[in-house]
Amino acid sequence: MPAKRTMKSQRQGGFLVARIHQLSGRIFARMLKEHGIEEINPAQGRIMFVLWRQDGLPISDLARRTQLGKSTLTSMLDRLEEAGWLRREASPRDRREIIIRRTEKDRALEKLYVDVSEKMAGVWYEGFERAEIGRFEADLQRILDNLTRLEAELK
Repeated sequence: MPAKRTMKSQRQGGFLVARIHQLSGRIFARMLKEHGIEEINPAQGRIMFVLWRQDGLPISDLARRTQLGKSTLTSMLDRLEEAGWLRREASPRDRREIIIRRTEKDRALEKLYVDVSEKMAGVWYEGFERAEIGRFEADLQRILDNLTRLEAELK
């Protein structure tokens, strides 16, 4: 007969990641507010971060890169567009496709937001060696790949 599993013997990775996400989100929002960034929350910042890396993305690519569902992404894009942080435009290749573009207002925000993000990364990695950070991020990427693959299989 197999041994009964106790809570102590179970892996806690998912629980720890969820707690880290929750706590770091609260701290990051507080840091943004302290730097005068109150119009964009961390989740919306995720969208902007992707656009800072590559402007002019179709909504489907933005959804894939942010890991946000299309309905969630659409409502967030509505708020960001209404506030003047981005704009939607029709694709020149396919009129059914909508492209998301940055605005001048957003370009002024990017440096400040990135500065705060770098401060947050400093908190995350305090006491870590460069090699430890590399291994940690590689392991997280493997977990994300596993989950992404499973989600695709479940569809």
